[in-house]
Amino acid sequence: MSGRLILGLTAISLNASVALASDGVYPTDPVSLATGLELAEIHCATCHAVAADDISAVAGAPAFRDLSQLYPLESLEEPLAEGIVTAHENMPEFALEPQDIDAFLGYLTSIQEK
Repeated sequence: MSGRLILGLTAISLNASVALASDGVYPTDPVSLATGLELAEIHCATCHAVAADDISAVAGAPAFRDLSQLYPLESLEEPLAEGIVTAHENMPEFALEPQDIDAFLGYLTSIQEK
C-alpha cells in the first residue's frame, strides 16, 4: 500500500516523492474540482455538508464551506497525507490516492464562504 494514505484512525506513510501544493495554491480546473467534490460526497457527506449550500446530516459536523473560518485549509495538507485522527469514533477510515489530496483541497477552497 505504499503511496496511499489512510484518513481516519490509521495512517500509512507516503513515498517521499509525493508532492502537494504546499504553498496553498490548489487546482481550480473543472476536472479537479469535480474530483474533489466526488471524494467529499463519497467519504464525507454522510455527516458533513459538502456542497456550497447543503446542511450537515450530523449535528456538530462542520459544513465544509465554513472550514476556512475554523483554520487555514492548507493546514489540512499534512493530516491528509499522514492520516487524520479525530476525537470521535464515527469518523470513517478511507484511503485517497496522493494526487487526490490537491483536488480535494482545491474543491474545499472553491466553496469557502467569504
